[in-house]
Amino acid sequence: MTGDENLTGLIHHSDRGVQYCCDPYVALLQKHGIAISMTEDYKPTDNAVAERINGIIKAESSHPRGRFNEIGHARNVIARYIHFYNHRRPHMSIGYKIPAVAHLEKGIQKKMWKKKKYPSTSSNKKKDAISLQSRTASPGEGAGQRT
Repeated sequence: MTGDENLTGLIHHSDRGVQYCCDPYVALLQKHGIAISMTEDYKPTDNAVAERINGIIKAESSHPRGRFNEIGHARNVIARYIHFYNHRRPHMSIGYKIPAVAHLEKGIQKKMWKKKKYPSTSSNKKKDAISLQSRTASPGEGAGQRT
């Protein structure tokens, strides 16, 4: 961008980070006609969904092509990819169905991904704990003891 492009209609989405909410930044967006979109009630997981789809579009559609020559071409390619993503591309997380079909189904969708398990911090503390008494040579001996 050279700075002279008309950015009216562009939507800037953020996760309500302090840098995106400060007055000078908001004023700059408004000066250029950029619409401001932020997650509601500071739900970082809302932003994760948007980041995931943006990453997929970049990896599978935009980056392999290289830089677009004009905005119209970029819009066309990305719109076609979004249609492909929703109507042709099978998704592992919904049993290799396409989203358009999964959205038409009634009832609860079976979750096809595993929830990551993190080790319990309380069990780690027990494993790493040592008895200070066992570290001294004999009872009553140790730092701070008067002899």
